[in-house]
Amino acid sequence: MSTKNQLGEFLRARRAGLQPDDVGMASCGTRRVAGLRREEVAVLAGINVDYYTRLEQGRERHPSPQVLGALSQALRLDADARDHLYRLAGAVPDGQPVPTPDRISADLRQLIDGYPLAAAFVINRALDILAVNALAEALYSPFQHADNLARMAFLDPAARQFYPRWNWTAEATVANLRQAIGHEPHNSRLQELIRDLTRQSGEFTRLWNAHAVRGKTREDKYFLHPDVGPLTLSYQALDVRDAPGQQLVVYQAPPGTPSAQALHLLGSLHATRRQSEPGPQRP
Repeated sequence: MSTKNQLGEFLRARRAGLQPDDVGMASCGTRRVAGLRREEVAVLAGINVDYYTRLEQGRERHPSPQVLGALSQALRLDADARDHLYRLAGAVPDGQPVPTPDRISADLRQLIDGYPLAAAFVINRALDILAVNALAEALYSPFQHADNLARMAFLDPAARQFYPRWNWTAEATVANLRQAIGHEPHNSRLQELIRDLTRQSGEFTRLWNAHAVRGKTREDKYFLHPDVGPLTLSYQALDVRDAPGQQLVVYQAPPGTPSAQALHLLGSLHATRRQSEPGPQRP
């Protein structure tokens, strides 16, 4: 994955994703480029077109916060995409990024095991699954290796059935990784993951080149588990304060709902299998 001109690539991709109608501009003449022209973005942002061209070409890499704010408005960036733009330009005032630790604390291990009625697990910015509780292990049991949410979504054959809204899941997963690379542009684990997925998945490559950026949302998650059928789960994603970059994710279902009953059954089935067929210890 190239890291030489991520700022310019991001600007080009977001410019290509906007049409004149999206920003209240008239479309005149034959358009030879997808989306807005550079001149149109420059007008919307109130900056010199030559300066904007240098930004896209990588000849200018450190625009001022004022210019970044103007570009955020011109390109209609949401909060996640705006933060990503600032990070790419080195304008985020929170110092050097802290590498995400790959091990969880004993207290966090105890916490996730304390959710008997919810699937709880811990991930890092690369979406590696660092630890799971029993119900999360049961939830992800259809996958051959439940080790990385991105690899699971794009490379495991089980994903297309497990995620009924696979297209939405794929888009959200890539957008999460785009946000992560903004936080840690030199993270070798992230770079290796993105290289591997780009090489092995055309769908990932297409979505990666779209430069969408998004953090975790609060939308319900939909699953189709081969043992218990459909599941609709709400979830929380909580930052781990003593391990920057780690997140505790908790999936649960409202009491008394079919999904809650299915989740309980899934836990019971998985516990029975673990007792009769002991395997390696979960992380």
